[in-house]
Amino acid sequence: MLKILFEVFILLPFCAALLYVLVGLVTTSWFRAKNPFKNLPSSPKTIYLTFDDGMNAVYTPQLLDLLKAHDVSASFFVLASTATQHPELLLRMKNEGHLVGLHSYDHHNQILQTPFQLKKDFDKSMRCFEQLGIRPDYYRPPWGHVRPTGLWLCKAYQLKIVLWNAIVQDWQADTTAEILCDKLTRKVHGNAVVCLHDGRGKNEAPAKTIKALATMIPKWKEERYTFETVDGLY
Repeated sequence: MLKILFEVFILLPFCAALLYVLVGLVTTSWFRAKNPFKNLPSSPKTIYLTFDDGMNAVYTPQLLDLLKAHDVSASFFVLASTATQHPELLLRMKNEGHLVGLHSYDHHNQILQTPFQLKKDFDKSMRCFEQLGIRPDYYRPPWGHVRPTGLWLCKAYQLKIVLWNAIVQDWQADTTAEILCDKLTRKVHGNAVVCLHDGRGKNEAPAKTIKALATMIPKWKEERYTFETVDGLY
């Protein structure tokens, strides 16, 4: 009897945790299947460049310089923890016509967070932006993972969730600017919502992203593409 009770005592928390993760995985699969960007017509010559995981003190200014030089507007999904570290970059984004959205406080996966942790993440993030004079209206969950509590918090804070329809794995350690240019050429089309990164990543990955964009932006412009922020899709 004691052995059975011990096994139940051990197994119940494990099963509960497994069920909790499973709910997050199912919710993510359901939400991604609903992704409104998946079925956008590919004919309009518009590209929506989006950047996650910033801000980075080295790479974000370089990226902003590149976008400014080519008169390109983009959407930045910023980690609130970095916004407090680099408020001048956040204000620069806003002043130069970019959309500033939220990408959580410090990039924890929603699927693995408890409701209490998720609420704390959203509350803390929104306070950080409020103190810097910016009210984000758009949110991209880390890895595109969501769970019911996260969806409810987005609704409570009136945040629209933004996924993507083109991604080139620019965070990978073994990628190069040439590989990224090839992927961008193949995957980017009219109405492409492109997921890129100006922070984190391995082996100075954001530097390779910037180098690739320095090649691709003039090429896209020659092909008569225009660039807009994601609020134009709502």
